Amino acid sequence: MATRAQRTDALSKERIVEAAIEILDTEGEKGLTFRALAARLSTGAGAIYWHVANKDELLAAATDGVVTRVMADVARDEDPREGIRVLALGVFDAIDVHPWVGTQLSREPWGAALLQIFEGLGGRLQELGVARAEQFNSASALLNYVLGAAAQNAANAGLVLPGATDRSAFLGGIAARWKELDAARYPFLRQVAAELPEHDDRAQFLAGIDLILAGIDTARRAHG
Repeated sequence: MATRAQRTDALSKERIVEAAIEILDTEGEKGLTFRALAARLSTGAGAIYWHVANKDELLAAATDGVVTRVMADVARDEDPREGIRVLALGVFDAIDVHPWVGTQLSREPWGAALLQIFEGLGGRLQELGVARAEQFNSASALLNYVLGAAAQNAANAGLVLPGATDRSAFLGGIAARWKELDAARYPFLRQVAAELPEHDDRAQFLAGIDLILAGIDTARRAHG
């Protein structure tokens, strides 16, 4: 009898994962069932189970597939600082396009996808000359910021805005309320209210990466 490793047919794991990504993007995690996947691939559920044992394995494979593409876009010969920025922005954009990826990365911090990101960040910090004792904390700070900011941005993008309100108008309404806050209790929010409606999420995200890198540089010079 053929084993799983021996069997070959037209239905590959790669095709299954690509179809799963399409379903996740359009219908979310609840829409990803083996019945829906079988219908999309015009096959039986049994053929899918031959390649993927269960939904958890399928979600992990789909997440790994998205992250692997991000990592492929980061050139190893890049300046390490720029490599960190490219990697971080790639993850940010990937979670923006595939919000479910952020959920999955948080759900399985030991998974292959998250390990790829952590290794990518840590390797470039080593190239920057960050002291051995500071590498884990520095890489963790970057990783936590990247995942947190990307997940929050994806959540914001998924908000159902009232009526036909667009993003700028929606944020403009929030900014107007900030300007009316008590000046003694909320001086900062009143001050930055004008920047809220038209701010660029990606530019703001990269500014945060640069702030973290500046702090890492300061620590590196202090220990150097």
